[in-house]
Amino acid sequence: MTERLMLLDTASLYFRAFFGVPDKVKAPDGSSVNAARGLLDIIAKLVTLYQPSQLVACWDDDWRPQWRVDLIPSYKAHRVVEEVASTPDVEEVPDALEQQIPLIREALGVLGIPIVGVAEHEADDVIGTLATRATLPVDIVTGDRDLFQLVDDSRDVRVIYTARGMSNLEVVTDETVVAKYGVLPSQYADFATMRGDASDGLPGVKGVGEKTAATLLRSYGDLAGIREAAAAGELTATAATRFSEASDYLDVAPTVVKVATDLDISVPGHALGALDDAARDAAEALAEKWNLGTSMSRALSALASAAEAD
Repeated sequence: MTERLMLLDTASLYFRAFFGVPDKVKAPDGSSVNAARGLLDIIAKLVTLYQPSQLVACWDDDWRPQWRVDLIPSYKAHRVVEEVASTPDVEEVPDALEQQIPLIREALGVLGIPIVGVAEHEADDVIGTLATRATLPVDIVTGDRDLFQLVDDSRDVRVIYTARGMSNLEVVTDETVVAKYGVLPSQYADFATMRGDASDGLPGVKGVGEKTAATLLRSYGDLAGIREAAAAGELTATAATRFSEASDYLDVAPTVVKVATDLDISVPGHALGALDDAARDAAEALAEKWNLGTSMSRALSALASAAEAD
């Protein structure tokens, strides 16, 4: 089996599980477990389909880092429930999901799946760093297209895109990004900066949509080249005005949009595989305590099959 590192955008996946799995099965105490069960099912499917040799759950230690907010105050502002001075702001998360996050972390722990987060950084930054430093081929599992900027056929880094559902997963390669957007993955961050993203509070350049952004990148290579062309009078008067008016935004937005690739972390050297008896007993005990049932069983079976394939 070819060795592959799989990096999970964990919050993206447990949010998908929470909203996609009916909240019918409850823990013995009556609490919701749909996100935890759903995430276990997602992991079982991913391991079975793509057979990674290593699996890392990348974590949002700070979902809205202050250094990004300092550059663009509107960054994810619409998701803030409460601003907190000394710790990450409180994100709008349904109570029934919030209550499951400790269980999700415990379930990942008993399965031996490392959880990696970095203070003042998002899971995207953890993924960016681990994917850049990996010596193995990499699969990034996410519903966030911002991570398309990491796709790199030359290093066999691809995205397993979940936005259309777990029954319709899409493997994103260089060719996919070019076909969808008309830009290379290495241009995607500049493309996203110009296009903007209301879901992240990024205004973009007024009047510059995906088609215009792609056309400009094909002509001038990157955002710096486009801005130089605008200053030199090489763009239409309208386009030059738009980039001039967006100058303050464009000075800082690339730093916000580009994922970090240089954090002080390394890929955990933990091979995916079947659990020993003690670990399996702990996983089954957790499943019984919280009524994780067949979802935990499927995850355990997938891990065991991965070990056999190796």
